[in-house]
Amino acid sequence: MSEQRVIRLIVTRQDDANSEPYQEEFAVPYRKNMNIISALMEIQRNPVNTKGETVAPIQWESNCLEEVCGACSMVINGRPRQACTALIDSLEQPVQVEPIKTFPVLRDLVVDRGRMFDALKKVKAWIPIDGTHDLGPAPRQSESEQQWRYELSKCMTCGVCLEACPNVNQTATFIGPFAVGQVAMFNAHPTGAMNKEERTEALISEGGLQECGNSQNCVQACPKGIPLTTAIATMNREASKHLFKKWLSF
Repeated sequence: MSEQRVIRLIVTRQDDANSEPYQEEFAVPYRKNMNIISALMEIQRNPVNTKGETVAPIQWESNCLEEVCGACSMVINGRPRQACTALIDSLEQPVQVEPIKTFPVLRDLVVDRGRMFDALKKVKAWIPIDGTHDLGPAPRQSESEQQWRYELSKCMTCGVCLEACPNVNQTATFIGPFAVGQVAMFNAHPTGAMNKEERTEALISEGGLQECGNSQNCVQACPKGIPLTTAIATMNREASKHLFKKWLSF
């Protein structure tokens, strides 16, 4: 009888927000079509490391398992990505699993992505409505306008673009590519355009567009293929117009 194949994972762990990180190795039985989440679930069922020690189960976040919610962002073999679509068969062994380093670690692979939601608040990434009464049909929009906004709307606030961006770290103020993309989306909306200047002004304040180094790592790393560099170029153009109009108004 042949020996059962096992998968080896080296997981960077952290007991709480204030403790030091450490690595722990695990071996789990192989199954066809496994992903990182299913491997972590095997460890959760039997939290014994390769030293034979029973340890606390690994903590991580996941929800949809369809690369839609963005909750399971991790650094896998040095690459920020979604764990649900990281198939074991396509990964070099042993698999290195680490938390996203851009955000404060709460425990193991669970991080605090609060800075992303703070950035969305800063740029007012929403469309205010005038009451709850029927406002009638929306303005007609061309197919190209709809498609542009649809591509930008795929953002799931996963944080992968921030991890890939060299201008985003725990000491930098850059709000990140995802926020620029959201401003581009809402400014392109017929109703959202009413707050266009307010969003653009927020985007050129501290931590805004001027902090982007145009490395283009974000568009390569984005799991949804969002045209982030195009959005950044669009908003750079809009910001230049905005600043020129302000200068003329003096």
